[in-house]
Amino acid sequence: MFAIIETGGKQYKVTEGQVIDIEKIERPVGDKIKLDVLLISDGDVVKAGTPILKDAVCEAEVVAHGKAGKIVVFKYKPKKNVRTKQGHRQPFTRIKITSIK
Repeated sequence: MFAIIETGGKQYKVTEGQVIDIEKIERPVGDKIKLDVLLISDGDVVKAGTPILKDAVCEAEVVAHGKAGKIVVFKYKPKKNVRTKQGHRQPFTRIKITSIK
């Protein structure tokens, strides 16, 4: 059984017990959250929402918060001696999918 969930403007394919990193949400570690389910599949039976399934629920638990690896943003203009270097680390929330109903 798997489901397609939506959070933070992105969609994820998840199964029970899976741990994923999503866009940061302001919830304490150990908190239970409910996520929007777009599609749910149980073998041969597939249910799709328009856009969200009303009777399906995906529950998850917040495991940790963190920052992703650093990326370097480097901009320059040729022949003008203009150079800009900037680093960025995207914050994330790690969640564990506890149940899909």
